[in-house]
Amino acid sequence: MSITEKEINQQVRKGSFLQENSKSLLFIAGAIVVLIGVYLWYQGVYLKDRAEEAAAKMYKAEQFLGVDSLANKAINGVGGYPGFEKIAEEYANTKSANLANLYLGGIYLRKGEYKKAIESLGNYSDTGSPVADPLALGLLGDAYSELKDYKQAATYYKKAADKASNKFTSPMFLKKLGLVYEDQKDFKNAQEAYTKIKTQYPESQEAAMIDEYIARAEAQIK
Repeated sequence: MSITEKEINQQVRKGSFLQENSKSLLFIAGAIVVLIGVYLWYQGVYLKDRAEEAAAKMYKAEQFLGVDSLANKAINGVGGYPGFEKIAEEYANTKSANLANLYLGGIYLRKGEYKKAIESLGNYSDTGSPVADPLALGLLGDAYSELKDYKQAATYYKKAADKASNKFTSPMFLKKLGLVYEDQKDFKNAQEAYTKIKTQYPESQEAAMIDEYIARAEAQIK
């Protein structure tokens, strides 16, 4: 038995959402298809081209990394080559811009511009790197430590130590975490941080003299 138009109208009565908004729903569906197409183009073509362009331009600034006397050139650029600041601003959403934020954070930290370091490092996004990701968190800890915001420093040192467990970055930030806890008179947590270095990273450089730190913290626990 066929369904009559009257029966359909009874099922989808006048004023129902489906009937009143059928044109809008078709428009929205069409818009979604267009947006998906734009997004795929943006990711596959536009960002790819910009990423390659950013990487090609950033190599000059990378040459100045680690040399304090050339820090301003690394930040601002030289001879038509952009510095990390411009790369981070103009090539947002690219790997080079993300890395530029990490570089900027380290440079500003060395220059003693701790708030700028925090701003740049806050713009860095995780990449899955077992070195870069914990380093960004640890540098944030350093910046807050220099500003004597030890609570925030401890938070970031702990995140850095836990981010990617390895014998290079984890013991380094655990030691800094312990020192911050000591500054806060939290000797129990300091002792735990130092002990973690001894038990989990015994072959690390930090473990060589960690017994002294453990003993010092334990002597203050009441």
